[in-house]
Amino acid sequence: MPVALVTGASKGLGLALGTALAERGWDLVVDARDAAVLEAAARRLSAPGTRVRALPGSVTDPEHRAALVAEARALGGLDLLAANASALGAAPLVPLARHPLDGLREALETNVVAALGLVQESLGLLRSAPAGAVLGISSDAAVEAYGTWGGYGSSKAALDQLLAVLAVEEPGLRVWAVDPGDMRTELYRAAVPLDDDSGRPLPAAVVPALLRLLDARPPSGRYAAPALLERS
Repeated sequence: MPVALVTGASKGLGLALGTALAERGWDLVVDARDAAVLEAAARRLSAPGTRVRALPGSVTDPEHRAALVAEARALGGLDLLAANASALGAAPLVPLARHPLDGLREALETNVVAALGLVQESLGLLRSAPAGAVLGISSDAAVEAYGTWGGYGSSKAALDQLLAVLAVEEPGLRVWAVDPGDMRTELYRAAVPLDDDSGRPLPAAVVPALLRLLDARPPSGRYAAPALLERS
């Protein structure tokens, strides 16, 4: 069975993607910072014939990243690395004039440095996979200038560039950065707590776009989930 490593998989898009992959028979390595929430998510992800390895911890910890990849190796390899774990840098979001520098460092460390660390740890397994792929969850804030989204958006822009260069350097892999579009998540509520997000789609509505990438394996690049859904 194929193996996926999904970070930030205890809730939101990570949990929705993990659920869909489990339903397809994938084995999973998942993580999140909150051990209790991750344990509950792992129970939800478990399905007949699917092996789930859940490791609580932070992707900013090199030892945790190594442990995640070791679990994938123990399951037989790694076909998909889904870098979904993200940090806002400030919650609620604030203008750059008041953005805490430590918060920006946290966003860059989580959204960019940790993603590269996981890539470096897992490249051997991904190169050996029949159809190895890296999926990074980006944002429209990476390419649009939204007030108060400067810290988070700049970290996602850096992730986009990192993945674009990785695609050039690793032509044997598929490397996709995906803007999921609007979603109703705890991350968004933390970012803009006074905004009414009831009209935003749930993360599960975005997952078919991610599955389309896995099924169709289009060239490496940056994709927007709404556009992928229109093609399906």
